Amino acid sequence: MSFSRREFMQVLAVASAGGMALNHKDVLAAKPGAGQALYDLPKFGNVSFLHFTDCHAQLTPIHFREPNVNLGVADAVGRPPHIVGEALLKHFKIRPGTAEAHAFTYLNFEKAAKTYGKVGGFAHLATLVKMLKASRPHAMLLDGGDTWQGSATALWTNGQDMVDACKLLGVNAMCPHWEFTLGEQRVKEIIEKDFAGQLDFLAQNVKTNDFGDPVFKPYVIKEMNGVPVAVIGQAFPYTPIANPRYMVPNWEFGIQDENMQKMVDEVRAKGAQAVVVISHNGMDVDIKMASRVTGIDAILGGHTHDGMPAPLVVKNAKGQTLVTNAGSNSKFLGVLDFDVRGGKVQDFRYKLLPVFANLLPADKEMQAYIDKVRAPYKAKLDETLAVSEGLLYRRGNFNGSWDQLIVDALMEVKGADMAFSPGFRWGTTILPGQAITRELMMDQVAITYPTSTLTEMSGETIKTVLEDVCDNLFNPDPYYQQGGDMVRVGGLAYTCDPNAGSGKRISNMMLNGKAIEASKTYKVAGWAPVAEGAKGEPIWDVMEAYFKNHKTIAPRKINTPKLVGMQGNPGMVV
Repeated sequence: MSFSRREFMQVLAVASAGGMALNHKDVLAAKPGAGQALYDLPKFGNVSFLHFTDCHAQLTPIHFREPNVNLGVADAVGRPPHIVGEALLKHFKIRPGTAEAHAFTYLNFEKAAKTYGKVGGFAHLATLVKMLKASRPHAMLLDGGDTWQGSATALWTNGQDMVDACKLLGVNAMCPHWEFTLGEQRVKEIIEKDFAGQLDFLAQNVKTNDFGDPVFKPYVIKEMNGVPVAVIGQAFPYTPIANPRYMVPNWEFGIQDENMQKMVDEVRAKGAQAVVVISHNGMDVDIKMASRVTGIDAILGGHTHDGMPAPLVVKNAKGQTLVTNAGSNSKFLGVLDFDVRGGKVQDFRYKLLPVFANLLPADKEMQAYIDKVRAPYKAKLDETLAVSEGLLYRRGNFNGSWDQLIVDALMEVKGADMAFSPGFRWGTTILPGQAITRELMMDQVAITYPTSTLTEMSGETIKTVLEDVCDNLFNPDPYYQQGGDMVRVGGLAYTCDPNAGSGKRISNMMLNGKAIEASKTYKVAGWAPVAEGAKGEPIWDVMEAYFKNHKTIAPRKINTPKLVGMQGNPGMVV
């Protein structure tokens, strides 16, 4: 197996920028051509931003399968990010069977994952950041949030492992979401003690609920090559709904378009010639915001974990705004270059770069930090709990095999008729034959409100729960889409019509072949309750109890609803 001279020089340049020797075995694990031109990104313009988002505390390389179901409704049908698989490749002109095709789609996932290896990892991300900053020393590194949550070590260190990793990576500014699940006091402590003078925590849309005072800095203005640029932060607007309210009792959230417009006007008045927003709205919300708020040059978005190879250009009353989304799990790094002349942006270049651990050698300094911070927990993290015979993944509007495993465990361990699991988008992927270690299990469940529950619910209440979550996902107005994907359901079969009106999307609910009765009571297991005071063992104890009885995990039969009206939707391949 050989690399072309150009490929070799590219990888060599990356290794050099990372400050280390080239590991030939790691690089050559990818097929020839996998790295060709991938990281060859010529410098452009005079203003640059590097952007990652939703890394969910993944410090080491992982596998992560993109969804085969990401449905768009109303105006979003067939519009990025609601296209998957071959439709996505065709839309963005990505050649099938390439490294990029693997990065951006679920296609041939198992084979491609073995071919191209793992993605992400902060040591490999650090190498890429250093390489790009060698040609763009002025670039700002922006973190789109969901950074301090998603792994065992982040949970066990109260987010400190990720805080220190981001400082070492050189992050300049960030916006938040899951960070708030550490609680108000912890968030303020990190900002005041760890970030002071180094990293700006930005959120224009978080205010005190007594007098409406800003809680965080709304924006920061910096100079790049003599050009004043502004970065405005947008926190996830529905934090107190999607996550426990009691963790942020004194703060109010919301989209707050009017205040965003005020902030844009304010930074423009202060001389900003380029304005970007780091957002945790989700891409559909960002698209609507871009059509309503003027004066934003680009929204670098997160929350919905959509790896978008190119930005969407959204027109508004006074011009246009680029809208991007940079995937998840430290799997991608977005690079946005602006040519700013005459006081405004004249042109741009954008590239979303997959972070392939086999093509980007680990940065020595970052790897040493990661090894050190993980050392006290290594034995616990590495303990094998079971072995999976099938692919375990989480992602998709309705269910994934990892989520199916969780609801199966809940029903068995809790003795329930059915089980609900939240529609979380984070969580890494396990290949067939791979050990399920405690670390990989915790990648699915590591939250600060992990209580498992067993509740008696009437059939009427069950339908109400499903309808409410479905409306949050498929409301035609993105400003009313308040959370993740559909609640994952075990035991219960149902039909879903995403295009129907509120309260009318769910029908034909069945349990063991019998229709659910509105007045009958059923035992429903669940976890991650947002209400305060719930009692029960943490979800990881439920999973470990299940694994003690099932050392080999057979491939999951995924329970998904029967869908109505979705034929031909390019956001779904089944």
